[in-house]
Amino acid sequence: MPLNIPNMLTWTRIVLIPVVVGVYYMPLTIAEQNFIATMAFLIAAITDWFDGWLARKLNQMSAFGAFLDPVADKLMVAAALIMLVHLDRANEILAFVIIGREIAITALREWMARIGASTSVAVSYIGKLKTTAQMTSIPMLLWYDPIGPVNMLFWGSVLLWVAAGLTLWSMVYYLRRAWPEITARNP
Repeated sequence: MPLNIPNMLTWTRIVLIPVVVGVYYMPLTIAEQNFIATMAFLIAAITDWFDGWLARKLNQMSAFGAFLDPVADKLMVAAALIMLVHLDRANEILAFVIIGREIAITALREWMARIGASTSVAVSYIGKLKTTAQMTSIPMLLWYDPIGPVNMLFWGSVLLWVAAGLTLWSMVYYLRRAWPEITARNP
């Protein structure tokens, strides 16, 4: 495993997962728990963007980093969504749709890579929109309390519905891209 700055940022994201979840089991006020969980998630979201940018800028891309980065993303989102369902701030069906899609598309990408067709399911614009909606809605729902006139619970919930819609749309997009390979290998 190459130990470089981008990979260290990815590991930071993984280390922050127990913070986002564990803080809700600590003897703190709910406001303190929300603040710590939100900040940990936001730091993780920033490192998600920053590690990829740095890897390209510093020419420190690696096969291990390419593997670990999406795993860290999926784990962080899944942990946060499960916690939000537990806190009754997110709909469990939306969480299931988002987490289920992540597992399915990750498996599809792995299979496509094994057969040498990974470019067919490379990250698309719709996938980036989905990620943006998720990474915006989750901290809003973790924060929970209004910020001035902005009802974080309401807008976080709206964005989570948008993220779930984009999740399904992007899943259909990736499956359509992979379908020729699927049918060619499974007549």
